[in-house]
Amino acid sequence: MSYRLFYIFVLFIIPEFAIGQIGGKYTYEFLNLTNSARIAALGGKIVSIPDNDLNLPFHNPGLLSPEMDQNLVLNYVNYFADINFGYVSYSRTYNKIGSFAAGIHYINYGRFTAADQIGNITGSFTASEYAFNLIYSRPLPFDSLFNIGINLKPVISNFEKYTSFGLATDIGINYTGRQGLFSAGLVLKNIGFQIKPYYSGNSEPLPFEIQLGLSHKLKHAPFRFMVTAHHLETFKLAPEEISDPNQQDPVNTSDKPRGKFEQFGDNLIRHLVFGLELNPVKPVFIRLGYNPQRRKELQLSSRTGMVGFSWGFGIRISKFHLSYGRATYHLAGASNHFSLTLNLNEFNKKIP
Repeated sequence: MSYRLFYIFVLFIIPEFAIGQIGGKYTYEFLNLTNSARIAALGGKIVSIPDNDLNLPFHNPGLLSPEMDQNLVLNYVNYFADINFGYVSYSRTYNKIGSFAAGIHYINYGRFTAADQIGNITGSFTASEYAFNLIYSRPLPFDSLFNIGINLKPVISNFEKYTSFGLATDIGINYTGRQGLFSAGLVLKNIGFQIKPYYSGNSEPLPFEIQLGLSHKLKHAPFRFMVTAHHLETFKLAPEEISDPNQQDPVNTSDKPRGKFEQFGDNLIRHLVFGLELNPVKPVFIRLGYNPQRRKELQLSSRTGMVGFSWGFGIRISKFHLSYGRATYHLAGASNHFSLTLNLNEFNKKIP
């Protein structure tokens, strides 16, 4: 596909799926889950880090680069209520053609007890979903500082006897400054449709989203700062204001109407995710993140705790890069993320 046809495709397909509402109205929501321990520790949404971590193209296919050639990543996440999910990916680069990566993103919801309409146990069933990630990326022909990529994601979803097939696509671009310190990324996520819905004639939309991220690494200090703006397709992320005074809670003052400026600020901060990565010594990384939307939606007014905050670390041991990330969603618990990255090229090197 030529670049001209590619741009035409983008311009025509975006309006079709740019729906301005979020939350509970879409299918295949597992596509938005964060697999990488590194990304989870940095707040859950990063689209602008330009290095050789093969987990990054999952979030922005424009980040796939030749430095990831023959990299292999394995991710496992211990989620809530016996739910487990993960991601496996492998990359190859071919001169004058571009970089390719293939992966599988899965989620297993566990085993459930089946019963009839009056409560008699009839057996058990499972539920799971899978997305295949087929990623291609290469620099723009007129400027090598820009890298553009596409991620084609066929989806299979199975809940007991209900099965659905779909097709999603991520389109991303990344810019990295000549010194490699500043980077910016833009991605259009989950453009697509259901090929076969769960119920015949009842197709559901996919969770389309636009994300924009900036990353800056200090030249003379081991810090990298990141900020990502998500859900740019719609501004209003805060819940509806209560306009009827009779419906307000006189004890909980948070239910009282706010001014327009306060509402604007609340919606604005919900769009942002902040991350900080510290590299105190070469093989060790320390990571911190803050997701305001997660905190505002899931915290308890009586006890906020560390909801919305995340942390983690990474360490290079010989040819392996191990990472751990923990993201606090609620006082009831947090998700634990484990990642293993290795470069198979290093195993092929001969020992002198």
